[in-house]
Amino acid sequence: MKQLNHPTLLGQILAGLLMASFFTAAVNAKRPEIIELDYVVAIVNNDVITNIELERKLSEITRQLEAKNTQLPPKSILRKQVLDRIVIDQIQLQLASQTGIRISDENLNQVLANMAESNQMNLDGFRRALENDGYDFALFREEMRKEMIITQLRKRQVENKTFVTEQEVKKQLTSMTSKQNLNDEFHLAHILIPIPESAKPEEIDAAKAKADQVITQLRFGADFAKTAISVSSGQQALNGGELGWIKQGQLPLVAERIIPNLKIGEITEPVQSPEGFHIIKVIDKRAHTQQHIVKQALARHILISPNEGTSNKQAELKLYRLRTRILGGDDFAALAKASSDDRASAVQGGDLGWVSPEQMVPEFQDRMDKLGPGEISQPFRSRFGWHLVQVLSRRDHDDTENYLKNQARKLIQKRKTAEQTRDWLRRIRDEAYVEYRLYE
Repeated sequence: MKQLNHPTLLGQILAGLLMASFFTAAVNAKRPEIIELDYVVAIVNNDVITNIELERKLSEITRQLEAKNTQLPPKSILRKQVLDRIVIDQIQLQLASQTGIRISDENLNQVLANMAESNQMNLDGFRRALENDGYDFALFREEMRKEMIITQLRKRQVENKTFVTEQEVKKQLTSMTSKQNLNDEFHLAHILIPIPESAKPEEIDAAKAKADQVITQLRFGADFAKTAISVSSGQQALNGGELGWIKQGQLPLVAERIIPNLKIGEITEPVQSPEGFHIIKVIDKRAHTQQHIVKQALARHILISPNEGTSNKQAELKLYRLRTRILGGDDFAALAKASSDDRASAVQGGDLGWVSPEQMVPEFQDRMDKLGPGEISQPFRSRFGWHLVQVLSRRDHDDTENYLKNQARKLIQKRKTAEQTRDWLRRIRDEAYVEYRLYE
């Protein structure tokens, strides 16, 4: 009988069972760990943004929005908005690096210490509080460094190049329906539907149609913050479009005449600017009285400045001697004319005139504030040298006109800076090479 070269059916079954048993045992003995590899979600000039970076930032912003009970859009939309934010931040950090902007560990530590102090904590307690809220302190520290770098860059590229003329201040004051309204405040939220630079008519029409659609959704009950997160290209989109409290003199030019006439809760129609179509909601408003009364001091002083021939100790001792002479009956004005190194006031007997708060350096102001009429300070030091100050009188002064002028200047400066910052961000974004690789 010829021996069969192939196994019998029973043999095949046994062999299969043995193999299956072996395979199962091997799988159960060690299951391979599945590791998701990181990948690139965007290229920004010569740098890349990875998915891990995106997910970390997404988690951070989601946590912040949930803490404010803000309705969140679908995750795919939020991811795209967060990625857009990371892209523009990356472009700014690249520019800062090219221009040599750095933040030292010492400066960073001081800012963190100030943040801790403002929350009535020391730095260790601040770190623990952040970690309890789910933040990695090392990452938080580096994010803060990046924010400081971007702030320095914007100051150099925009703020230091933004000026306010006297003509602009006069125009601001006269354009107000009443000077009493200059400091009225509006709590605003904002949505921007962008249009491209040098947009074609059909692109403008498409943006207008989208803005109209957003308005319709909002008036049918859509949540403004959720909508802003989903569709806005404004800088505060990921904050639900929240702009905070804005003084009337600082309102965006495109809507400065519209917003004061809106009631709380009302929304503007789409307002066009070179950036696109703006939709603004008045969350709340509050009025402020504009009469500005300041407490002034009529003061005079003697300054002794240390130099190569006069040490700090000698300057202080000289003032102690002068103070003794004044208390003994010598004339303050005569001694100031003869001894003070502040020649501008010395010729007037040390007279500083009526001094308003914040007019003097803090160390001088602090000492002067503690004096009653007729009192003379002990010698004290400021950045200019050693002082002896006497307060002759005090009064309440209506400084409203000067205050309004200064406020107008500050508000115009802030508004122009914000507008020019938006233009600058748009320009550097257009000039950068950006390739998205975020696929859903």
